[in-house]
Amino acid sequence: MEQPTRFIGMDVHKETIAVAATAAGDSGKATGYGIIANTPEALEKLVKRLRQAGGGPLMFCYEAGPCGYGVHRRLTGMGEDCMVVAPSMIPRKPGQRQKTDTRDAASLAELLRGGLLTAVWVPDAAHEAMRDLIRARQAAVRAVRAARQQLSAFLLRHERVYAGKRTTWTKAHRGWLADQRFSEPAQQIVLQESIEAVRACEQRRDRVEAHLRAQIPSWRLFPLVRNLSALRGIDIIGGAGLAAAIGDPARFATAPHFMGYLGSVPSEQSSGPKRRIGGITKAGDVHARTLLIEAAHSYRFPARVARAKSGVLDEVPEAVRQIAWKAQLRLCRRYREMIAAGKPKQVVVTAIARELAGFVWAIACITSDPPGTAVAEPAVAETGEMAEQVAAAAKGGGSIGGSRAPCRQPLKGAARRAGPPDGASRGAARERRAAP
Repeated sequence: MEQPTRFIGMDVHKETIAVAATAAGDSGKATGYGIIANTPEALEKLVKRLRQAGGGPLMFCYEAGPCGYGVHRRLTGMGEDCMVVAPSMIPRKPGQRQKTDTRDAASLAELLRGGLLTAVWVPDAAHEAMRDLIRARQAAVRAVRAARQQLSAFLLRHERVYAGKRTTWTKAHRGWLADQRFSEPAQQIVLQESIEAVRACEQRRDRVEAHLRAQIPSWRLFPLVRNLSALRGIDIIGGAGLAAAIGDPARFATAPHFMGYLGSVPSEQSSGPKRRIGGITKAGDVHARTLLIEAAHSYRFPARVARAKSGVLDEVPEAVRQIAWKAQLRLCRRYREMIAAGKPKQVVVTAIARELAGFVWAIACITSDPPGTAVAEPAVAETGEMAEQVAAAAKGGGSIGGSRAPCRQPLKGAARRAGPPDGASRGAARERRAAP
């Protein structure tokens, strides 16, 4: 007779792990297994003890947190199933007022038994290392911004304002900073130290970014990074940040799922006949959403291929060039239309970033599952239909997704030439027009 599966909930901390267990078919509370040390030896001993106790296969789970994925990798290395749970998706009882490590472990085991937990994607060691390097650059960029703000605030308090609407932190602005003098020696020290702090933070940012650029070509997701950099407003650094957030494109069945993961879909609080659409949820990866927002600003200009971007387009497949050019044509037009309709600029940029996420998803799909020599027109067309839905949601007309959503299956269909404006195609078109 087949033994029922046993579900093991773990509340993982820096030094300890609280353990509770229950079995499939049980309806009561999970049984506490005590608290063990958070060490490989103690975890291996726990698995052996559970195996010796008899019963069916084991299935472990614990919340994603600051302790990382070490417990998951050790358990999977021993041949056991382990789920890392998304903390924000765990069902919680509003009336529950008691919280302990043992109770948390028992609750996880019971929810796992009922299939009520949502797993997060666990990256491999190499992907996690690149993600850490990308986050280190983020921290360096934030440090530069904070140091500049502190210096600007200090000067503003003493009525030292860079005249006019000239751009700050240029060569001229730095020269203006060097010419500032204070009568009090203490204030002069503050000025020099603040300038030096900005310089040190900028050097650190440039140093980390150079390391990141050197590591990207050897990354497993370098083809995805290179293809994403074909989109307007996204360079190799931005493509790396998006690739780190996407990871495995197969975990997003549709483009709206990817948009929801980035938190760029409208929130909704509807009850009865009333339907209330709010701002975007801002859930998921903050860095990836920020990259899309920054890229969306570039679509306020007419569609064209800049000189720097033309070299990138020569290195990507034809299918990616088609999607990138379609994204330019559509998003530049949508930007102008929404601005002409009187929409606030921040609403327009957010809507464009949401639609851009659909094209990012399409490129990620064909990169992980190349369709051959051409990209499927149905995939891009359905991405456009999805973008129409998100644009309507941005106008307050409804929620995103509905019952119609693009899927990955049409990506292997027939293609229709979209005509990206590369040099070869423009030259061929001129020759055809000049022919008698």
